[in-house]
Amino acid sequence: MANPLTRIKSVEQSMADTDEPGHKLRKDLTWRDLIVFGVSVVIGAGIFTVTASQAGNNAGPAISLSFVMAAIACGLAALCYAEFASTVPVAGSAYTFGYATFGEFLAWILGWDLILEFAVGSAVVAKSWSTYLGNFLHSFFPGTFDKTVHSVSLGGSWSFDWGAIVVVGVVTTLLVIGTKLSARFSAVITAIKVAVVLLVIVVGFFYIKSDNYSPFVPPAESGGGAEKSVDSSLFSLMTGAGDTSYGWYGVLAAASIVFFAFIGFDVVATTAEETRDPRRDVPRGILGSLAIVTVLYVLVTIVVTGMVNYKDLAGTGDDSKNLADAFALNNVLWAEKVIALGALAGLTTVVMVLILGQSRVLFAMSRDGLLPRGISKTSPRFGTPARLTILIGVVVAIVAGFFPINKLEEMVNVGTLFAFVVVAGGVMVLRRTRPDLKRGFVVPGGPIIPVLAIIACIWLMLNLSALTWIRFAIWMVIGVAVYFLYSQRHSMVGKRERGEVPPLEEAETTPGS
Repeated sequence: MANPLTRIKSVEQSMADTDEPGHKLRKDLTWRDLIVFGVSVVIGAGIFTVTASQAGNNAGPAISLSFVMAAIACGLAALCYAEFASTVPVAGSAYTFGYATFGEFLAWILGWDLILEFAVGSAVVAKSWSTYLGNFLHSFFPGTFDKTVHSVSLGGSWSFDWGAIVVVGVVTTLLVIGTKLSARFSAVITAIKVAVVLLVIVVGFFYIKSDNYSPFVPPAESGGGAEKSVDSSLFSLMTGAGDTSYGWYGVLAAASIVFFAFIGFDVVATTAEETRDPRRDVPRGILGSLAIVTVLYVLVTIVVTGMVNYKDLAGTGDDSKNLADAFALNNVLWAEKVIALGALAGLTTVVMVLILGQSRVLFAMSRDGLLPRGISKTSPRFGTPARLTILIGVVVAIVAGFFPINKLEEMVNVGTLFAFVVVAGGVMVLRRTRPDLKRGFVVPGGPIIPVLAIIACIWLMLNLSALTWIRFAIWMVIGVAVYFLYSQRHSMVGKRERGEVPPLEEAETTPGS
């Protein structure tokens, strides 16, 4: 009998489980739907905020290079995801890939990590959506609504954020009704926000002043950094280096931050099981969506740094600058309303796709028995894990509606990068252990790109704060306890090894059971 910690769920068993009655997802999606999902989740409010703030605080006009660097790092990981998803087209993304290569324990750690990524991410974005709702209503009806209309204070840092609860409720309902309907809704909203981004690019082009691009890489300025704390980056604590703005170090520091504007394409891999031709369509969806958003991001950075001198965009905290400020400095005041609309539309689909990714990861884990099997039941009417999706929607709504969680958003970053590292390593392992598998897409260059992806992701992880690493470690300790107390004993792979159930559980294949 295999070691419980390293037992592998074969690719063949993973594929067989996708046809298990009562736990089967409907195959409705095409590569176009996947590109929509990818663009939907990657283009959020970040393009309207992080572009200006990082240009002003770290990189200057060279912020466009920061985005290119981040896109390259993300593209390396995306290639690895594309190969894995085309080889093992099963719900669960990195969790499923880890189960097929490194074994059950690491698969559980990855799944637990993805729960953190999607749960915190969707709650944080829902709160951001609610904030933009207040801004949107105030900009159009200043005499009727103020910017805090979206929430009611409960005292201290606590509040009842009804706006966050509304958006979570709407997207959860759409996801329960059907993934195809969700894709259509996402396509409409994505078209609106992409139109806003294109409008910003086209209008901003006429306000570009070439002098604002000089110097393209501003000379470095010391930011001090003698006092270190858990809010300092792990790299800074390890090396004792001071913080620096501008110069090439500033460009690299900005790349570490704007990288997270690209996070989300991995959600496409979680829908592989619901795709009609996953070996062809999933790589197209992942790489296509990443290419589109990279072009849009770089064009926005060129426009915003050409419209305004980078020093006018510097600011932190409440004084942090965004894209609307660049237009305001050029007396294009109507742009604030358009950008508020684009951000509102952008965040709507981000919340939806993050909850979609969360439900598919938990679906895969519960179908494997690592979480209670009952929550992986799919709806006979809709072909979706309706019970699980509603449960996730309720939890996210409660967290986003009542808890002050904005400071936890970096937890999403460290969890995502950890998954990227494991997937890149898994590509090399699966090539060696299962060269016979049919691969719809193969990362070119042998092991070079996966190794580069690992190095790039580890570098970005080192630039996250020590406090984020502490919180991440605590979450992982909790996950390890859950695995040994529950998951290890209820694992379907373990039960099959012990002869407790056949390859497909009899109780689930009996009509009417």
